Amino acid sequence: MSEVFQKQLGAATRYCAVFGHPIKHSASPAMQNAGLAALGLDWRYLAFEVHPDNLREAIAGAKVMKFLGLNLTVPHKLLAVDMVDVLDESAKTWGAVNTIRFEARGKNDDWQPLQSFEDSAPVQIRTHGFNTDASAITRSLREDLALELSGKKVLLLGAGGAGRTAGLKLAAEKVSELFLVNRTTAKAEVLVAEIRQRFPQVKVSVGYPDEKIDLLLNATSLGLKPDDGLPLDETKFPLSRASAVYDMIYRPAETPLLKQAKAAGCRVANGLGMLLYQGAQALEIWTGRPAPVAIMRAALLKEVYGN
Repeated sequence: MSEVFQKQLGAATRYCAVFGHPIKHSASPAMQNAGLAALGLDWRYLAFEVHPDNLREAIAGAKVMKFLGLNLTVPHKLLAVDMVDVLDESAKTWGAVNTIRFEARGKNDDWQPLQSFEDSAPVQIRTHGFNTDASAITRSLREDLALELSGKKVLLLGAGGAGRTAGLKLAAEKVSELFLVNRTTAKAEVLVAEIRQRFPQVKVSVGYPDEKIDLLLNATSLGLKPDDGLPLDETKFPLSRASAVYDMIYRPAETPLLKQAKAAGCRVANGLGMLLYQGAQALEIWTGRPAPVAIMRAALLKEVYGN
């Protein structure tokens, strides 16, 4: 961080943060602090390990300390839906919150981002929840795998917070067929029912496909730890049946899934692009200014790949 910021921390420095469990793998601080420095803001972005049992208290604590915004990562995105004061349309649509903006009442009794109140300390503050993951998923798939989703067949691994958002977004993009696999089958069945209700034109089912598919997307956390196994059963679905494989995990840069998928001849990409675009949109929500995407991308590449 010392390489990014010229100005030292002071009493006027303002803060954003990411909450997760685990959190040590997060590259968000490197990306967001590079973006904040490029915008010339006396802000800092921090990372905190927050157990899901303590999420409500942690959000309340950030609110009391007048943080400007939060990002939420695994496993908090679904939990936070019921913990914020108001939901943006994006959070309502995709059913998960990964970005929170703290807001206060202005002179005209309207709600404004807390960063607008530089010379005052408003008492009445609320939390406004957004979802920037959904649009980031499709943008990354287009840019990193040259994949347009309309009419494609997709196998989605995981039906938790990230998986639910991905499944709904894939259906909204008009994939022709969607196969869902989750450790707990009942959770996958709940998501299947929701997709059928909201997007009846999409054929969706629980279980592995018996045919070739255009995309396998991993939305589970399997691959974060060095001793993690694959997030799928290759006896039921050989990776050679997938044209492309996308792993939302970005650290390590090459998960066991991506390594084996590459060996099977698949086009592969990790979640670095998704992280970049959801983070850039979050920064714009907090600051009201265009995010310096190129600078944030360079910071991510240096943090994750060391170049």
